[in-house]
Amino acid sequence: MSEGAPKFENEKMMKAEYIRLAEELSQHTESFPFAGVNENAYSEIKATEDPVYATPIDVLIERFQKHGMKVVLGKNPQSGNVFILPGDSNNIEEDSLFPRHLDVSDDMDSGLKKLILANKKGVS
Repeated sequence: MSEGAPKFENEKMMKAEYIRLAEELSQHTESFPFAGVNENAYSEIKATEDPVYATPIDVLIERFQKHGMKVVLGKNPQSGNVFILPGDSNNIEEDSLFPRHLDVSDDMDSGLKKLILANKKGVS
């Protein structure tokens, strides 16, 4: 057996846990408080945004601050595509961020914090 096999199994388990956690968080009926967008992510998004195809990041941030945020799975949940939307939106195409784009805070829901940190480490 190659040394890569255990790593592959570990990655599969990490992705399965990530998806399970995202599914659990997506069931919340109330929005999560918005802790902010990571400074580097903000700069990258701002530099490449196209308001014709997506909501501008500054508008999204205002909506996150006003309505909170929710976790939404993509059309095929087993793919690991997880999105963060303002609490008042269901539009993945125009209003979404990835969990890795978010800041974490000490008082944040522990599951949400775990999801964000896992996505920042490359799990998705």
